[in-house]
Amino acid sequence: MDEFWALVEASADGARTPDERLAWLTDRLAARPAAEVVDFALRLDELRGPVDTWRLWGAATLLFDGFCSDDSFHYFQPWLIGLGREAYHRVVADPDALADLPQVRRLAGRPREDWADDEWPDWECLDYVADEAYERITGVPESLDDAVSARGRELRSSPQPGDEAWAVSDLAELSRRYPRLAALFPLSGRGRGSVWETATP
Repeated sequence: MDEFWALVEASADGARTPDERLAWLTDRLAARPAAEVVDFALRLDELRGPVDTWRLWGAATLLFDGFCSDDSFHYFQPWLIGLGREAYHRVVADPDALADLPQVRRLAGRPREDWADDEWPDWECLDYVADEAYERITGVPESLDDAVSARGRELRSSPQPGDEAWAVSDLAELSRRYPRLAALFPLSGRGRGSVWETATP
């Protein structure tokens, strides 16, 4: 896991944009043995486990003004991992600690439509870095999944929270559970809608 974190954190050196970080990571992984690329994919998947929870889904819901779909939460997870080991572990221990992160605080008080693409708390494409690097090495498209399966594993493709379910659509409960986040991102209720068909246990 140390090697994974070293790569992810080094990708942020020089204030790279998310796209520049992805290109940097892909190049570095593609220069390594194929087995190490599989390792990277597995470490990313393992780190999803502790943040694939209803506790974190509720916190993400506050960031997204009450609308956090399955996909949004799935892409929120690699974004959080991309913030680095220290931030990741702080938020795993206390989801309300998101309120302390500068990447979150700079979004507070601003309409979501004013958030720049590079600021959004999602990093979907981190999921694809290992795939691209593995294809460069092997020359075989979409072959990473087979390599992962050969190790007896399957990568997550959607949220599967393993903790106790609760009604993340309950605005009062969101404010109670995450007081610091709620102070930064008071819910307007505009985001409530069909997402609850998939996000509510």
